[in-house]
Amino acid sequence: MTFDRSIKIAPSILASDFAAFGAECEAIEAQGADWVHVDVMDGHFVPNISFGAATCAAIRPHIRGVMDVHLMIAPIDPYIDGFVEAGADILTAHAEAGPHVHRTLQTIRGAGVKAGLALNPGTPAEAAEMLLDDIDLILVMTVNPGFGGQKFLASQVAKIRRLREMIGDRPVHLEIDGGIDPSTAPLVAEAGADVLVAGSAVFKHGSRDAPEGYGRAIREIRSAAEAARTR
Repeated sequence: MTFDRSIKIAPSILASDFAAFGAECEAIEAQGADWVHVDVMDGHFVPNISFGAATCAAIRPHIRGVMDVHLMIAPIDPYIDGFVEAGADILTAHAEAGPHVHRTLQTIRGAGVKAGLALNPGTPAEAAEMLLDDIDLILVMTVNPGFGGQKFLASQVAKIRRLREMIGDRPVHLEIDGGIDPSTAPLVAEAGADVLVAGSAVFKHGSRDAPEGYGRAIREIRSAAEAARTR
């Protein structure tokens, strides 16, 4: 992965057709997705269960680019090797998922994978301050984790702006997850985000048999975000 701060759209397959993950991954990439975002939920750290490392391994051959794996699980450390073996390019751990997140991030990087740190809506930007040199990505949750299709929390925009200031010139991506669509993308892009996760805002507009709707949605979100950067 080559680092840059261009706007990247990462559709979340949590909103896709679970019976056709491979085809859905191929469809969104063909329609302009930069990354494929994979939301892993355990029914413990968050109130829902999605899928695990075996699913990541199954879809990896269908993804040409970046597989961005967001671990909404606790504990995390016992499962890192499984997701690395499954082909994750980025593994993101929640600051709230355990008492030793620095050790977790070190383990992820030590396995040769990019390490991300996720912050829940109630977690301040300062939780990332002492970890900025140990991560490759910060993920700001603009909804409470655990379900797709939730309403964007505008209160998080100030946090995004603060984190962008804290990152400075470090090669750290600032990713936003939750309620992203053409109306909210400009808010987070102007605040400094460069990776936008979108689930239902992409997948509700098409299907694997009619993927052109995915492409239109991806282009609309990207255009709205890029326009906000030029104001």
